[in-house]
Amino acid sequence: MAVRVLLGFRVSEEEMRHLFSTFQDFVDNLFSLPIDLPFSGYRKGIRARDTLQKSIEKAIREKPLCSQGKDYSDALDVLMESAKENGTELTMQELKESTIELIFAAFATTASASTSLIMQLLRHPQVLERLREELRARGLLHNGLPMPRRRAEAGHHREPQEAYRTAMQTFELDGVQIPKGWSVMYSIRDTHDTAAVFKDVDAFDPDRFSQERGEDKEGRFHYLPFGGGVRSCLGKQLATLFLRILAIELASTSRFELATRQFPRVVTVPVVHPVDGLKVKFYGLDSNQNEIMAKSEELLGATV
Repeated sequence: MAVRVLLGFRVSEEEMRHLFSTFQDFVDNLFSLPIDLPFSGYRKGIRARDTLQKSIEKAIREKPLCSQGKDYSDALDVLMESAKENGTELTMQELKESTIELIFAAFATTASASTSLIMQLLRHPQVLERLREELRARGLLHNGLPMPRRRAEAGHHREPQEAYRTAMQTFELDGVQIPKGWSVMYSIRDTHDTAAVFKDVDAFDPDRFSQERGEDKEGRFHYLPFGGGVRSCLGKQLATLFLRILAIELASTSRFELATRQFPRVVTVPVVHPVDGLKVKFYGLDSNQNEIMAKSEELLGATV
């Protein structure tokens, strides 16, 4: 979806599967030790990156043909136009690197947030039931799509760990001078955990985002799941829409339970995710919230 919607690429299903498999190899070895030996994670990551860049270059060169008659700008269009407005033009290598970064941001973070959402709903069934009650009150329990007010709070607990920016001018922070041109990394999670506006930061509490409390609205840079300023995430609206639809569909069309005895251990590199995935059993529900019997137990299992 990220490749097609955000970047405007048109690739076949077979190419998409190959691209996804290669991208997964790249992500799995992204933070390997820089030891360039045969069969090392570093070598696998470099090989996957090079394969990705070849496929991306082909898609970029074909993009003008795919864009004929298109009445909107995708993320890659915005990136290229922004460079032109500043009197520069991105090289093919810069375009390929930026594209991989956009795919990583769109896929990995959304997958992480989706998995975290399911895990939190499994840990807190009372929140899921309250969501169902709200949908039921609006007559939307099985129809899905219209947006309930109760926000699925995946972002506050499982946001990206950090983001990078370049200092546009020399400035001083807590007595330390940051020269112009330096790359600066800031921690999104630490920002959320230390912001005084959030009460009981370790608790899964969707009501903190309600209109009555609105903790995320107190201050401009206390809540930054999509970054902040002019360089905030291009896919913010798409990601928010995706997660809301996921929450509604989970609540209205299925019952689900953990398929293992315990919740998996969660790691934070390269993004927050459970080790070996989150194994869940899903049971379909009809319009009366009755379980739909599956032909086989195999149809019920899923790893997210």
